[in-house]
Amino acid sequence: MVKTLFTLTLLLVAAPAAAQQTHVAVIVGLGGEPEHAETFRRWGGSLVDHLTGRLGIPRERILYLLDDPGQDSARATGRATRAEIEKGLAAIGAAAAADDVVFIVLIGHGTWDGKIAKFNLAGPDMAAGDFAALLKRFVTKNVVFVNTASASGPFVQALAGTARVVVTATRSGAEQFATLFGGYFVDALAGDTADADKNRRVSVLEAFNAAKIEVARVYQQRGIMLTERALLEDGGDGEGSLEPAANGKDGSVAAILSLGTPKEALVLPADPKLRQLHEERRALEQKAESVKLLKASMPPAQYAAELEKVLTDLARKTQEIRALEGKAK
Repeated sequence: MVKTLFTLTLLLVAAPAAAQQTHVAVIVGLGGEPEHAETFRRWGGSLVDHLTGRLGIPRERILYLLDDPGQDSARATGRATRAEIEKGLAAIGAAAAADDVVFIVLIGHGTWDGKIAKFNLAGPDMAAGDFAALLKRFVTKNVVFVNTASASGPFVQALAGTARVVVTATRSGAEQFATLFGGYFVDALAGDTADADKNRRVSVLEAFNAAKIEVARVYQQRGIMLTERALLEDGGDGEGSLEPAANGKDGSVAAILSLGTPKEALVLPADPKLRQLHEERRALEQKAESVKLLKASMPPAQYAAELEKVLTDLARKTQEIRALEGKAK
């Protein structure tokens, strides 16, 4: 029964990548001081440019809300208010199919009164529980929620869920100084250097680790105490980890999910044989990711055997591609 269930689930998860769509909400809240507002707009705009540019995500699947949309009218789709956020996320939830991935990124300031953490907006702020209520309406469970604001740590416990990735710039509500994490996280997603496994996609885990390293480096260079410690949670227990890993308590789901693959990496060779081999390798790469996602629901021996087989097949396919490319030169 377990074997049958695993096989069926694997077939569902390993559906063609083209069938899975990515929906993104980038929400830039109150900036406070002018220099902070400009920085937050720059981070948000950079992420949106990456989504529509290299990743080729259609604009209709991107919600970009700003405190002052007039400051970036070419990109912004509305104002970052509670009403607009609720409306926008409801639309994303209705549009996203069960296999789709939804990314929600908050950029700005946050507050914590000792009990409730909130994201600062023009008008009523939104608490972690407010976002949790909106996510309950989503059909898809493939949700990545990133809060890069100060005092964002309590969002981890409030938003944790099965197969859901929650990232916060701080580990607690008490870390209330403006954070650097958001800028480095966006840079990691939009660049190539964070792609540690060189699979042409930057996973949430890779972006998290890259941003965390850069934040620590800056604090060290300035000779000041680290006042922001980012958390990642995808195990569903609401605790989060400072050191997530693909094989750790937290990190296995984040290691799989990404915003997508750059368009240039999707270009296939003109040669029919080489094109077929590349398509077969992509299918094997997705199968390997599917096996990793299902690790928690499989017996250890079965997981090891399934993963070893697909990785062996993947290595062989790569060798075939290199051999054929060598002949073509």
